[in-house]
This record gives sequence, structure tokens and C-alpha cells, in this order.
Amino acid sequence: MRLARLGAMHQTRLSFLRAMLRRVHQDRWMVSRSVWNLDAEGVGHAVYSVATPERRYSLVAFSQRLAPELRTDRVIAEAWDTTYVLYDGTPDAHEIERLRQNVPKQEAGRYTERELILSRANKSVRLFEAVAKTLAAGHQPDPAEIESVGYLMRTTAVYGNGKFGLADRNSIADRPEFAGPFRAEMLTVWLIRAFTVDLVEHHARAMSPATAVLLNRDIRRRLGVGNATGLGMAPFLVKHPILLHRWITARETALARIRALRTTEFTWQAFRRSLEHARGSVAHWHTDDAVQAGRIETLRADLRFLSEWARQLLEPPQSWDTVFCWAEDNLSLEGQEYTVSLLIEQHDWAVDDLCDAMSADEEDGTRIDGSMSARQLANLIDQNYRWAFNFDFSKSESNARFWYVSEEKLEPRLGERYSEPGANLEQPLAFARDVVQLREAINAVSPDERIASALLSHPEFRHIVRRVQLVARYPYAEIRDNLIGADLRPIDLLRCKLAFFGACRFDPRSDRWLRICLFQGAPFPDEILEKKGDDWVETAA
Repeated sequence: MRLARLGAMHQTRLSFLRAMLRRVHQDRWMVSRSVWNLDAEGVGHAVYSVATPERRYSLVAFSQRLAPELRTDRVIAEAWDTTYVLYDGTPDAHEIERLRQNVPKQEAGRYTERELILSRANKSVRLFEAVAKTLAAGHQPDPAEIESVGYLMRTTAVYGNGKFGLADRNSIADRPEFAGPFRAEMLTVWLIRAFTVDLVEHHARAMSPATAVLLNRDIRRRLGVGNATGLGMAPFLVKHPILLHRWITARETALARIRALRTTEFTWQAFRRSLEHARGSVAHWHTDDAVQAGRIETLRADLRFLSEWARQLLEPPQSWDTVFCWAEDNLSLEGQEYTVSLLIEQHDWAVDDLCDAMSADEEDGTRIDGSMSARQLANLIDQNYRWAFNFDFSKSESNARFWYVSEEKLEPRLGERYSEPGANLEQPLAFARDVVQLREAINAVSPDERIASALLSHPEFRHIVRRVQLVARYPYAEIRDNLIGADLRPIDLLRCKLAFFGACRFDPRSDRWLRICLFQGAPFPDEILEKKGDDWVETAA
């Protein structure tokens, strides 16, 4: 639960987008483009209908002209190339008009309980027009050019869970199709991906109806959806401790199950094929960020080293634990975490059931047990928070940052405590510092005093008492690092969450935001029923 390791995680078959696609394949969802009302310049709207065994959903997509100077990935943007909403049911003409008046406004729009997910995306200036022109001329785009970018559009936000008046998560949580975390969001992004390809082909036909061709399937599948993610999402894992516990528990349980298994010739050869396939995929990863570029080079070397070690063995190891332990002893954190993904990949029958246990009831962690004595609380701190006392909070570098919420966009932000104003607005996310202060305060009260009584005099400790009691029941709920230190890299928090989403191609643009790719290689709606749900990922072969 250290940031360095969380920030080295990769997608696995437990990742949310992969679990969603398996559900689509297994339950044979039917997806169709029911409305296509776009002019020659690509302005207008489209509707993609999804029929699950029990319900129907619709992605309503709006496309507009956007001046180049207005195209930005920043949250302060007020206009986008495309905007989207996932609608609960099938919208009629009246509903589509209502959505047309609101969805392009995004945060400024008005929504009802029928709208589940809200999103927007901008074109990749580098690739979208190039692909359209190439298709218009009757040719396929260069696969190397496709691979270098990986997407035609990138989303800058995917909102759900009641934000801006959208449907609350609780209203859909009991639906089988959305039982796992972020399933509705992943469905939305998958459908956006289909729209982006349809849109670029539409542009090509408008340029040259006589010569334009469609993207061939192999090249089309290498196009995912880009995403630009920043500080707004960084505190999520900290603010949802029980959910984080569920995610990490599922992953660690999967790994523990696999380490207890013996290898076979069949599974060993499958592992080696997946390893070679992964090496080919990682060879295409690129970033301008010096730190991440170094990590990618190290990962390439790690995978080569792992491949050489596996090839030199005269027979398969007796157990998968041997592979894990070798990686732990010989590879970097990136290499170790990628090895975990490879190990999990080979054992669908042993781990896929864990996807159904990755949601959480966050209400379970809100109540404080006031009957607990100060002695009992001190014992919990000593048992579960010893790591926090490794930081010296009397030093400025340990208190260098503070988290706050911006007034303009109500988004989490990170301030510099000693050079920027706003520390008086600090959010209670510095749990390492606060638990140290709580432990010192406990020393000043009677060991038998009830916590309810102590908190009457010191209400400033309510949040950290609640946290200590929660972590005692959910051991993976706490990130065991200093979240306000000078050496904090917020993208480690982002990387962990995005890996659980199923992201790849991590491309930091600073230590506070990065670009990723989702669904690259995945089947499209017109091929999902014929193509197995997991045979497209870089860790499978």
C-alpha cells in the first residue's frame, strides 16, 4: 500500500472495463446504431442503443464545430468537439431535443434521473484528420501512426454517481449489468469509441464519396479512447477507503490463489506466449515524461530478463509462487507488477469470480464507536499505523502540500503550504500526520476514558478516529504514505485507479496529470459476440 508500488500497477483481468466486456459477451448484449443525424461537416447527433437481457440503454452523442483555440484538456474548458450522455432507456425525439439543449453544456446543463453518465471528448489533432484524409483517398492509415497515438479522441471527463443531477449510483447498483464498480462508465467509454470510428469514416465519405473506404478491422481495433486525467481524480482512493480495500483485496486474493497453484506444461507455455506478446506491446509505449520513460525502459529490460529466465528453465517451475518470488527478487516495481498481471491472466477460472466482490457500501465506515476506550484506540494505532511514525512532521518537507477544493470548479487541488494561500481550507486527507497527532493527544487522557467523551473536548480528531476504527476492519483501506509531503507524486494515485479501470499507455504530462488509453485492442460492438471477451489484451496471447 505504498505509493511507489500503487503507482506501478498495470491492468489485469479484474479491471473494470474487462469485466464489463465479459458481461457483454456472456449475456450477448445487442448494440446498434439507431440514429445517425450528422451533416457533411460531422455536426449533429447519433444514438447507439444497447439491449441487455433486462433493460435498454442509449448513448446519445453530440458533435459540433470547435475552434482550435477552444480545444483544451483542462477542466476549465467550456466547449468540446463531442459530448455524450448514457441514457436509461430509449429517448424519443422530445427527450433528444432536451438532451441537445443540455448535454453540450456539460456541468452547466440540467439533468434528470434518466441520465446515468455524462462525458465529453476532443479530437486528437494529430491523428483524426490524418486518418480521415487517408480513408477518403481510398487507403488505410499507417499502422505505425495509429500505434504511436492509439486513439482518435480523448475524453476529458466521465461523470456519474449523481453529479450535476445525474442518476445516483444507488439507483442502478442492484442491476446485474452494473453490479461491478464503474460498469456504466466503462460502457459509456466503449460506445464513445465506436462513435469516434464512425465519425472519422463519416468525414472520409464527406470528403470523397467515390473513393472513401472504411477502416479495416485490425487497424480499427488498435484504436482506443484516450483520456486526460488530472488532480480532480487523485484523492478518490483516499476518500473511498472501503472501496479501495475491496479492489486491493480482490487483487491480492487472486494473486494468493495463483501462487498456491502448481504449473502445468499447458499453463506454462500460455504464460510464455503472453509474456512475448506483452513484450511486443510494451515496445510501442512512448512518453515524453523523463521519469515514466525511464520506467518504460526498465520494464522492457525486466520483461526481457523474465523471458530469458523462463527460456533457460529445462522444465516449468513447480509452482507459480516460484515465478512471483523470482520477479520480486530480480525485477523493478514496474516489472514485478507486470508479472502479477501476467500471472493473473492465465487463470480466469480461479479469479474471475472476484470481480463480483469489488463494490462496497461506503456507509459502513461512517459511524464512530464512541464506547471504545482511549487505550483500545491507542492499541489500534500502534497495530495499524506504525508506518505513519516514520515521517517527521516537524520538518517543512513533510508538510509541504495541502489538499483543497477549488471554488470555480469544485475540483480537488494541491497547494504548496509555504508559498501559496489557502492552507486554512485544507481538506482532511493528511491521515499520516493526523494519526500521529491523535496518538500524542491520547497520551494526555485517561486510558479508560471513552472516545465519545474525549471527542467532546477535541472534535477536531473525529475524522481520524473514524479512520483508525475503519482501517482496523479494512486493512487495505489506507495508503501507507505521506500525502502532503514534498516528494508526493499525485500521478501515483491516478495510476493505481486507472489500472483498475483497465488503462494502458500511461503518459504523464507532469506529476499531476497524465494521458492514458482505454479499450485499445478490444472488440467493437459489431464483433463482441464473436470474439471472446479477453483474448485482445496485451497480457493475453
